[in-house]
Amino acid sequence: MLDNDKKLVEEVFKKYYFENFKMIRVPEKTEQREFGYQKFDSGMIRHLTVKNDKELHLLLMQNTPSDVYCSNAYYSFPNLPMNEKDWKEADLIFDIDAKDLKLECRSQHTCTKCNQCQKISAHNLECPSCNSTKVSQIPLTCNNCVTMAKAEVKRLVSILTNDLGIPKENIYIYFSGNDGFHVYVYDSQYQKLGSKERAELSDYIMFRGAIPETFGMKKFKPERSSFPELDESGWRGRVSKEIFGSKSKKSKIISEIIKDPNGYSSFQNQIQTLSNKIGVRIDPNVTMDIHRIFRLPGSLNSKSGLSKAFCENLDDFNPYSDACFLDESSIEVLAKCPIQFRLKNKKFGPYDNQKVSVPKFAAVYMICKGLATLA
Repeated sequence: MLDNDKKLVEEVFKKYYFENFKMIRVPEKTEQREFGYQKFDSGMIRHLTVKNDKELHLLLMQNTPSDVYCSNAYYSFPNLPMNEKDWKEADLIFDIDAKDLKLECRSQHTCTKCNQCQKISAHNLECPSCNSTKVSQIPLTCNNCVTMAKAEVKRLVSILTNDLGIPKENIYIYFSGNDGFHVYVYDSQYQKLGSKERAELSDYIMFRGAIPETFGMKKFKPERSSFPELDESGWRGRVSKEIFGSKSKKSKIISEIIKDPNGYSSFQNQIQTLSNKIGVRIDPNVTMDIHRIFRLPGSLNSKSGLSKAFCENLDDFNPYSDACFLDESSIEVLAKCPIQFRLKNKKFGPYDNQKVSVPKFAAVYMICKGLATLA
């Protein structure tokens, strides 16, 4: 980021934290959590202690971070090195990112930036200017990406409440500020789980590692009665619905499975295929990490200038208006954004290396994406 661009974004971020501190969700047991932040021109600073909201506000105003983070873990000594912190427990956090959904629409709204000549173009696997394959992908997430990510969130919440017994009021959903959603679980019976147990929990949610025996299929002498009913709870019922479709078809399909000499391996392949269809696509590395620091709810994301916003009503939530809090004063930029995007119900682009006057929120969005500079 050029110096003038950095100065503008810093000023915008500082104004946001001064005027919108009420948007920041100061976590409970603040003094037991580790905080950290990044500035626009330096690396991560972490192992910080914040006692209350006043100290947090002071930290934001004095440092104007590009990104600010807070641990999901509770420690006796959060400001000490990791091996001396004395870990107590940690909230469950799940990350659902649109890029992990492998959606076909991604190629239609992803820019390519060449790492060699800096040429920006619509989605390409190599630079159209110098033919270099050393390129970076810059997605401008679309409504379809958001819709599909929301569907994953809903499936996750269903499993958390129905399978794992977590009260819905303990589950909080946040737009990440860029490309997906974070789902937080507070005050649950899973607070004290370690990394290994959280990895197993992730496997369950993603429907990974399931074996045919769980769903009634045995290698030798499978019994018709051991196959799950369609209305059973948990994964047995979900798998039964997917494989049998309806009660009227169930008996015939079971007969075919039992008679098939390769029935066990065929059933096993069906289950493995289903994991990509009915398993929730979370990032398991995020959930299992009990020492990670996460973007602070309500803070700004330096990859977009959008807020990590609380989704009170997921269906109605529109991240490109409900998480966009920067002002609308006009500013002139040199825009190199070959793909159209929408913010606050306004369309911008495509821009082919041209000077344009746009609202500040759109200018910051493009600058943060590396698709514009101040004119």
